[in-house]
Amino acid sequence: MRIKICGITNADDCRLAVALGADAIGFNFYSASPRYIEPGLAGAIVQEVPPFVEPVGLFVGQPLEEIFALLRLLAPIRSIQWHGANPEPGNAHPYRYMPAFAVGEEKHLDEIRRYLLTCRELGQLPAAILVDAHVPGLHGGTGRTVPWTLLADFRPGVPLILAGGLNPDNVADAIRLVRPYAVDVASGVERAPGRKDPERLRRFIGNARDAAARLDSEDR
Repeated sequence: MRIKICGITNADDCRLAVALGADAIGFNFYSASPRYIEPGLAGAIVQEVPPFVEPVGLFVGQPLEEIFALLRLLAPIRSIQWHGANPEPGNAHPYRYMPAFAVGEEKHLDEIRRYLLTCRELGQLPAAILVDAHVPGLHGGTGRTVPWTLLADFRPGVPLILAGGLNPDNVADAIRLVRPYAVDVASGVERAPGRKDPERLRRFIGNARDAAARLDSEDR
């Protein structure tokens, strides 16, 4: 199971997340977010990300062609986390495309199923989907959780990344119930928006790793 630390705004937090064992680092390019980072600064920070740690760009509502143009200037970022209404279907080669869906009830899972059916018919499945809490008008970083029991038997056929209200105290329960491909956290490991708390970050990654190891042991 992978762990993504999102909303990185400075090099110190990036180095700390990597040192503690994060698999992916998220840079938020949505200008209305308190975790927004200028592309130039992100480009400098991402140069410090070591091999096998994945940098991810978060975008809200932008057409993919605009995103591609920006990422050509930020070469190490090859993964796109896309939030907004009506995600474009499918494959964004050579980038890894991960549309996000806000989930609060069963009908939202039906929307994901319909989206993925369209992608399959086009032969263009996304690299993964991200599931976040349903908070109208907001795109992540809300501290609200997804109803995990709703996702317990949800198998979309592509990797599922679980976000939304995760923190050091609840991430183990979320992993046990949902069994996601990855977990994604921003506000749950912060002391202020865009500033990570070292102890919360350490506990989150440690608790997530322990929970994943227990599941692996049970599955053997």
